Amino acid sequence: MIYIWLIALFFIYSIFPTSIVRISSFRVQKRVKKGVALTFDDGPDPLYTPQLLDLLKKYNVKATFFVVGWKAKKYPHLIQRMHEEGHTIGLHHYYHTSNWFLPPLVTEWELERSARVIEHMTGVRPVYYRPPWGHLNIWTVLMQKKYKIVMWTYILGDWRTSLGVDRLYERLMSSIKDGAIIVLHDSGSTIGADEHAPANMLRALEQLLQHCSVQWVKVNEQ
Repeated sequence: MIYIWLIALFFIYSIFPTSIVRISSFRVQKRVKKGVALTFDDGPDPLYTPQLLDLLKKYNVKATFFVVGWKAKKYPHLIQRMHEEGHTIGLHHYYHTSNWFLPPLVTEWELERSARVIEHMTGVRPVYYRPPWGHLNIWTVLMQKKYKIVMWTYILGDWRTSLGVDRLYERLMSSIKDGAIIVLHDSGSTIGADEHAPANMLRALEQLLQHCSVQWVKVNEQ
């Protein structure tokens, strides 16, 4: 009987709020008003993030980075470069942990610790937040007054090298619709990702930027 109660509590705490928010978009940003927003999760990465920043600078594109706190602390020069080059920096937890398995106070700790790290480096306190894997719990819904949760319009599976550059490019092209928020990843060190998948992402993204002329925006440009 106790297992049934535990499963029910887990559903109420994690699965239910995640499902409701995803279906209804309740107090969650899934689109921008105009243009297309490129967003990048799981960095900064010492190999791929500098290449990505070079690419964005080459095509004069501003993006939004949802960074992992411990990586930000380890690579402060990359956070400072993001800030100096005009990108928006958001939160993606201190560790890449799912809200489904975090107690309420630990969820808040993950965000507060990450926010302090980034604010110390840039002088700007981040307010945008993307939960890892898009997983929410009741507590994250309650914290929406403090942080603006940003999900996505399109998530393309770029964390897998098996997708290939050509298929990823096709998915990117299909995602270029006014108001879209697109998720890509500049690190392959997360559980379930392929280590060198960002190399394919960078190649596909450069093809996109070469051939697609749209209004690129950050998530805070509303």
